[in-house]
Amino acid sequence: MAIEDFTGAVAVVTGGGSGIGLATAQALYREGAHVVLADINGEGLRLAAEQVREQASGAAGTAAQVVTVTTDVTDDVQVRALMERAREVTGRLDVVVSSAGIGRGGRIEDLPSADMRQMLDVNVMGVYHCVQAALPTMRAQGSGHFVLLSSVAGKLGVPTLSGYCASKWAGRGFSIAMRAELYGSGIGITTVYPAWVDTPMGRAAAEQSGGLEIQVLLTPDQVAGEILEAIREDKRDLTLAPNPDIALLIELTKSDPDRAEDSAGRAFYRRAPGQQG
Repeated sequence: MAIEDFTGAVAVVTGGGSGIGLATAQALYREGAHVVLADINGEGLRLAAEQVREQASGAAGTAAQVVTVTTDVTDDVQVRALMERAREVTGRLDVVVSSAGIGRGGRIEDLPSADMRQMLDVNVMGVYHCVQAALPTMRAQGSGHFVLLSSVAGKLGVPTLSGYCASKWAGRGFSIAMRAELYGSGIGITTVYPAWVDTPMGRAAAEQSGGLEIQVLLTPDQVAGEILEAIREDKRDLTLAPNPDIALLIELTKSDPDRAEDSAGRAFYRRAPGQQG
């Protein structure tokens, strides 16, 4: 469901301690929304809340509340408690931004199973827990909007990011199925597919990419601004790929997936022949 005016809305943002989550929380607060920030890092969460309040000084958002709840999104009990705390603000739950995520890179034979499982737990189960815990309130209201953070890796096959791709493709499939399931409910879902963003997670993934040529062209603030516009327009797919090579590969994947796979493989082979064999 489109939300044109965020004044008085209650918005939960997971992964709110930094990066896209923090920038989106700041943008929502500036627009007058009550923001419930969640992150596994309690100290980072406290500092993030201070940033949200300070950057909105004198803006409409200063009349709204900022609430923090230290939350591990892989724990369904903690996520249910998060949503219950959000409901206590005004009795409503209008926006849930599922931004908590992690990335691990490297050749598949070098990717520890523990890292793979953690990505699935955070990037897939974390989204599932948030949607499941928030849905009863949104259904009772007959309104609400989910923003689910995926990645262009949820539309492409990226060498050395196979595990990350798997988790983001799973999130894409989940969101598509959920939109069909929620048809006519008044509840909207925007799935966000950004390319490389200047965040701590993005920088860490770049370091582990094993030879990928990475150009960071997005900032968290840019992504946050696009997210708010997508909510206003009830947009289903928000793909942010200013990188010409990534945008071209996304289009090629739609029209000729076999050719897209070969193109990605050849490019990787030319850049990092030492990774082969």
